[in-house]
Amino acid sequence: MGCESNNATPPGPAIAPGSETLDAMKIAEEIAQGRRGRWPGGIDPRLPAAVPGFDAPFFQAGLAGYSDAAMRIVARRHGCPYCVTEALLDRTLLAGGRGFTKADLGELHDNIPGGIEDHPLAVQIMGSDPKEMAASALKAIEQGRRTDKAYRALAYGHLTHDPSGAIVKHGPEDFALEQVVCGEDEIGAGEGLDHDGPEAWSRDFNDDDATPTALGPDAPMLTRSFSTVDVNLACPVKKIKAKARGGHWLAEPEGAIAILEAVRDAVPREVACTVKLRRSFDDTTPMVEAFYKIYDAAYDMGYAWATVHARTVEQKYVGPSRWDLLREIVRRSPERPVLGSGDVWTVHDLFRMLEYTGVSAAAVARGCIGNPWIFRQARMMLDGREPTTPTIAEQRDVLEQHYTLALAANRRMRHPDDFTSKNMRKFGIRFAEHHPRSEEVRLRFIAVKGIEDWRRVLDEMYLDG
Repeated sequence: MGCESNNATPPGPAIAPGSETLDAMKIAEEIAQGRRGRWPGGIDPRLPAAVPGFDAPFFQAGLAGYSDAAMRIVARRHGCPYCVTEALLDRTLLAGGRGFTKADLGELHDNIPGGIEDHPLAVQIMGSDPKEMAASALKAIEQGRRTDKAYRALAYGHLTHDPSGAIVKHGPEDFALEQVVCGEDEIGAGEGLDHDGPEAWSRDFNDDDATPTALGPDAPMLTRSFSTVDVNLACPVKKIKAKARGGHWLAEPEGAIAILEAVRDAVPREVACTVKLRRSFDDTTPMVEAFYKIYDAAYDMGYAWATVHARTVEQKYVGPSRWDLLREIVRRSPERPVLGSGDVWTVHDLFRMLEYTGVSAAAVARGCIGNPWIFRQARMMLDGREPTTPTIAEQRDVLEQHYTLALAANRRMRHPDDFTSKNMRKFGIRFAEHHPRSEEVRLRFIAVKGIEDWRRVLDEMYLDG
């Protein structure tokens, strides 16, 4: 879920006739054994082949306003093998984050890779123009090997036209790291790095005079690289759709294909590109046909996989997802790896989705906010063990870990403790669902105004033992 709407249906089951009778524990055991048409260990070998380290049939989706480095690292410590950033506008990336604070599509600061633990990580990008998308994808992958001006030149400069006046397609050679022309200047590879380029995105974590570790006292220094580029053609939020971004493109397949082609041409072939889709713009026949046109084109041009959210764009996050229709998409092209998304709220939902739809991996989105244990539970079930719920001590430990990681990322704020405490309220509210006095704890987290309030909630509600 790269974008999120405030109008979201509460957790509930997907439309999947017959799935309610599926035994999730039995499914997990048989998947781990390579039965049910699966691979030993349950992982489609095409996933780790494209992205080394992706070693389990589930992952954390991008979550607007939530899936920063702190949340991702906590999830990874509980067994999550792969994460996606929240959706980032191509223009935000090209501008180094400046001037887009109202875009509501994530801060670069929150979405740069969070060290050796935060790997493999996909950067999810969204935009309107093929060349802007291509240049922003390349910038994310190269992480400072060119100047900001160089990437903007790739996005906006030196267009050529054919005799009819149409723009000539730019191929991979235009993006090769040999020489980049920027206005009147010619800059060789790696020369003249701007201070407002990718170095600026991550300098809060990497300044020489800062604490010599990244997130937490024992964490290694941050690396600034992504393993994958994920193109978002799914976001249903009105202000995104209205600006020809995200899910808008499912109604305009030619434009969507142009974006996918530009990104795949620009990004080095050894870097996997993937695409996030919804199952259609709406349920009309022309829109279903448009979906398949985009879907087929993505695989034909070398995209490693598509993640398909089982709701339509028009549906946003209202009403159940359609696992039955997601299953049809998978069955139509069984030779293609497809990842599934929508209504995975519990670890049992995760395995039911895998079994019912046949997807290679299940995305956990809203279901993992305040619940990193879902990944631990999934690993346990693959090992043939009954999943356990977190104890009060485990809940406190994770809350403290999450806070420490978030504080490290915010340490250059004017009042980092108070900022972090307030920002952690949205997580605490969801963590409270695991507490036996959940409503009382939820209200206590809502009332947090600073570090002392945060500490009191932990000391009074999360006692050891």
